Amino acid sequence: MSEGQRFQLGTVGALSLSVVSSVSIVICNKALISALGFTFATTLTSWHLLVTFCSLHVALWMKLFEHKPFDPRAVMGFGILNGISIGLLNLSLGFNSVGFYQMTKLAIIPCTVLLETLFFRKQFSRSIQVSLVILLVGVGIATVTDLQLNVLGSVLSLLAVITTCVAQIMTNTIQKKFKVSSTQLLYQSCPYQAMTLFIVGPFLDGLLTNQNVFAFKYTPQVLFFIVLSCLISVSVNFSTFLVIGKTSPVTYQVLGHLKTCLVLAFGYVLLHDPFSWRNILGILIAVVGMLLYSYFCTIESQQKANEAATQLPQVKESESDPLISVETGTGIINDGVARSPVWNSDKDLHA
Repeated sequence: MSEGQRFQLGTVGALSLSVVSSVSIVICNKALISALGFTFATTLTSWHLLVTFCSLHVALWMKLFEHKPFDPRAVMGFGILNGISIGLLNLSLGFNSVGFYQMTKLAIIPCTVLLETLFFRKQFSRSIQVSLVILLVGVGIATVTDLQLNVLGSVLSLLAVITTCVAQIMTNTIQKKFKVSSTQLLYQSCPYQAMTLFIVGPFLDGLLTNQNVFAFKYTPQVLFFIVLSCLISVSVNFSTFLVIGKTSPVTYQVLGHLKTCLVLAFGYVLLHDPFSWRNILGILIAVVGMLLYSYFCTIESQQKANEAATQLPQVKESESDPLISVETGTGIINDGVARSPVWNSDKDLHA
């Protein structure tokens, strides 16, 4: 098997793991939040990260991967930024309507494209831009309902979008700059993310839910779903770093919207959630946009590989990371981390 084929197989595996684990944790968290009333999203995320770190520490002790220390300031800044972005996304949903929160999530892709164009000189072809627009329109039709605006909520949403975009771009660039795998980066950044959320989580959850996480009645059933959620989160966190490292932040966001559509579909089929023709139309349009994005990225990737083989040993990196990629890269991942706030039973849940 050639290096390109191995990389493509690894990318498919990373994407599959991300989708399966994210949809699984949404179903688990929905049972935890809706049925059992555990509404402390930020604190739960800090536990997710703590369990992820402990799991990776055991894997390191078993020599399943090699510890590779690098710039501690970069690791600390990256970890804290990831924790802040999760908290801001939770606050965004807490102080905005569900519809405006969905618009906030949709804004992450164009913001990421803008930042990568301005600061990394990445080039996005017209075909890729059109496919992304189709995807965003489809997800918007399927998920966006009301758009109630307020000043505080709008500011929080803007900060959430910026910090999320920067954190996801850093996930990709740090892995390539320091030549570390997704596992090595996740292992070193997890303590900072967990510490950030563990400190602000109880206060943030108390502000948003008017309840105290320490005063909650932890029945055996609640504890079971918390443990199950934490175990699934190990795969969610790992696959997020893995996907971003192997592809790009934009591709990860495209995959995230695919997971949103799958969650809506699973909710209708398994949980009998309300569903309309608008949801179906939006999901179909989003899937078309996703397929076009993957197709155009694959074509451009092949073209660049052919040009590199015949003309230049290396070409300038551009946005050519399809959902099923054929390029070779150095990378082995931020609702990342399970980013999506899940403290209200009648609010949409996404991983």
